Amino acid sequence: MKDKIVVFTGAGVSAESGLKTFRDMGGLWHRHRLEDVASPQGWQRDPATVLRFYNERRAAVLAARPNAAHRAIARLEEKYEVVVITQNIDDLHERAGSSRVVHVHGEILKARSTALPERIYPLKGPAIELGDRCERGSQLRPDVVWFGEAVRHMDESEMHFSTASKVLAIGTSLSVYPAAGLVAYAPFSAERWFVSPEPQEIPRGYRFLEGTATAVVPPLVEQWLA
Repeated sequence: MKDKIVVFTGAGVSAESGLKTFRDMGGLWHRHRLEDVASPQGWQRDPATVLRFYNERRAAVLAARPNAAHRAIARLEEKYEVVVITQNIDDLHERAGSSRVVHVHGEILKARSTALPERIYPLKGPAIELGDRCERGSQLRPDVVWFGEAVRHMDESEMHFSTASKVLAIGTSLSVYPAAGLVAYAPFSAERWFVSPEPQEIPRGYRFLEGTATAVVPPLVEQWLA
């Protein structure tokens, strides 16, 4: 039976593929507050603007490519059972070759029904427009978790963390809860690493590696595969 590695990733990993984080945007997009284009309240007020915001984000994701950190994480499957738990809404881990990816904040390349959230659809094109509806007649929205909405797959993620022999957390500020709290579920016996380009407060029991994901993760993966 293979040892399990849980890799927990945040916006810092995708940023190295050129995808802007909310922090990069400075809280605004085309003079709109991010809370207005990423919340149920904003959707109710102005769904067309919300769709335009996510259509722009989706185009950026489709143009982006996995970086060296994504590819190194996928290589871990050569020797380990690997579960990637990501706060990112892009598909770069999947395109790099990771076979088990849990998206706790949803997936931008999917749409879901506004009235029936259990109805989720892979997008056939790059945009969702007003008038695009599910088979029950409900407007489609991005399948992403907005401010104030429940995070996905928490029970599954807690289980994976609690049964890991190694945990690697990368590119997350640990400021977005409840997902950030998952790192506390790693067992005391697990080897735990936290990668960040700048010093920050890290969870108890984790060892800190300072550097970007693309600089730090590939050498660490090579050590684990050796």
